Amino acid sequence: MRVLILGYQHETNTFAASKADWAAFNRGDSFPAFIAGQPMLDSMDGVNLPAGGFIQAARARGWQLVPGSWCGATPSAHVTQDAFERISAAFLSAASDRQAFDAVYVDFHGAGVAEHVDDTEGELLVRLRRLLGYDVPIVTSLDLHANVTFQMLTHADAMVGFRTYPHVDMADTGALAAELLARRVAAGRRETLAYRRLPFLIPTNSQSTWMSPAREHYERLRELDARNGTISSFCMGFPAADFPECAPMVWTYGDNAAATLEQLYQAVSEPSQWRLKSVYLPDASVNRAIELARASQKPIVIADTQDNPSGGADGNTCGMLHALLRNHAGREFPGQVAVGLIYDPDTARQAAEAGVGATIDARIGTAAPTFTGELSEPPVQARCRVVSLSDGAVALEGPMMTGLVTQLGQCACLEVDGVYVIVASGKMQLLDRVQLRMMGLVPESLKIIVIKSANHFRADFSSLVANVDTDMLIAKCPGPKAVDPADYRWTRLPESIRRQP
Repeated sequence: MRVLILGYQHETNTFAASKADWAAFNRGDSFPAFIAGQPMLDSMDGVNLPAGGFIQAARARGWQLVPGSWCGATPSAHVTQDAFERISAAFLSAASDRQAFDAVYVDFHGAGVAEHVDDTEGELLVRLRRLLGYDVPIVTSLDLHANVTFQMLTHADAMVGFRTYPHVDMADTGALAAELLARRVAAGRRETLAYRRLPFLIPTNSQSTWMSPAREHYERLRELDARNGTISSFCMGFPAADFPECAPMVWTYGDNAAATLEQLYQAVSEPSQWRLKSVYLPDASVNRAIELARASQKPIVIADTQDNPSGGADGNTCGMLHALLRNHAGREFPGQVAVGLIYDPDTARQAAEAGVGATIDARIGTAAPTFTGELSEPPVQARCRVVSLSDGAVALEGPMMTGLVTQLGQCACLEVDGVYVIVASGKMQLLDRVQLRMMGLVPESLKIIVIKSANHFRADFSSLVANVDTDMLIAKCPGPKAVDPADYRWTRLPESIRRQP
């Protein structure tokens, strides 16, 4: 069998400020830049991304791979019309030679919104169907945060979502997509599908599969699939996209789909289990971290989750840096406190021009628009020492996206009143300890690490702390990505979908 491989990844926060233009899909900072043809297959092979897992599984089955195109951009506000239409044109061009392939695999995120299209993945599937008809099997993989739409369920023969958050099973999910395709071809028809949408939004910080209740729900999902011969998914949704189908979805394929779905839905749809737990204001998070760090031999981690670049923010606010400086964290633990990654190409360039060891007067970060429409705290004006420089190219080594080479451009580590501040020229959350090591820092020797991330950092940083329940704090600092989805000013979400569990 010959399988056409396509990919498009974008998670859209419609409340954020910066849009994803065509350049965003060609930067290669937190996702590989737009790539097509055989180089796409070569670059994905062995990488912990869904396409990488599908490629390996397909080759193990003896399938012939037909390369199309793949692209991804750091989460942000809407994909521009120009960028989406370029991506669509690349998809349709690759699929235009109907005689070259027998089936299609698409590596989707599932939460993309464009300026002119609410459901970008569903729209791409519709356009592929217009070109190919319904006899050609199309299967897709999805992020756990996909906002799964009726259009997506209708026009894909089968879809499967990640089962971990942090997403350490990306390649495994690609392999599951290959299994779904094999089942579809063997049956000669679409398998029975059962699905149901939850009537409330789940806060992102409540979705971690490293903790209850999500951990137990995905264990149950695997057990039910093994017992019933089904392949099921539970996408908890990306609760920052203001369109009518933003909500969690449960679905399953197989002869016993209805029975599996009923048991899964009953378990996950009880709302109180998903409510937010401890969240700290900036100063409280720093003071708590200082208190814990005095008694611990291992680092304390604070997640600056409302400025998380993986949630559509730009990663450029300085509220947590202000809090560290206000509460003298760097004086308490000189050279053992770090914050990053702060998106600030201008300061990174200024540091590079001055050189390692130089002292510069820097303006770090930006007063960025938050989801309320107000601005975050102002930039930090400070005299800084340039500690180290990097070109920002590094291969990720942690459990998530292992092997992916990120291209963050010029990066600098600055020392401000005992605090190490990492500024970067590309937008990416700090999810891998190698991102600290590339700046010459030793994560294990730090006392406090402030990370612009919501949950993905847990994959590589959990083994760094003494107690994952107490030593990883969630800070609610002004930014574009709300911890609580009820804080957004929704205009298009139906009243039938509650803003909170």
